[in-house]
Amino acid sequence: MSTIAEREQEIVDAFALFDDWMGRYEYLIDLGRELPPLDDAYKTDDYKIHGCQSQVWIRAEERDGRIYYEGDSDALITRGLVALLIRVLSGQPADAIIEADLKFLDRIGMQEHLSPTRKNGLASMIKQMKLYALAHGQTARS
Repeated sequence: MSTIAEREQEIVDAFALFDDWMGRYEYLIDLGRELPPLDDAYKTDDYKIHGCQSQVWIRAEERDGRIYYEGDSDALITRGLVALLIRVLSGQPADAIIEADLKFLDRIGMQEHLSPTRKNGLASMIKQMKLYALAHGQTARS
């Protein structure tokens, strides 16, 4: 299984193939379209990410010492952001998720090309995914 750093580099390399941001946004939207839909049973306030402009839901579960994520959004670009985060973090050990700096978002220019409300939403998603890892990691150690 690849590490967070390896997955981040794969994304940086994929985004580098595009000459402009229109192509990068299209790629991000495609990633969102490829994301498996989240079961409606999890599209509740318990899984909703607060602080996002659009509706976003992320759930996590621990299996064999690793945290696995599922997510969805009602907006295509945001769904692409969810897909990016899941691609990088899902299937990783809780400690690795908690410690991940996710600098790949800066390296691909995502932070500078998102509106302030989308940046806040992205930060909220990252925070919640790390909180899930923290909670599941502590449960696994208990």
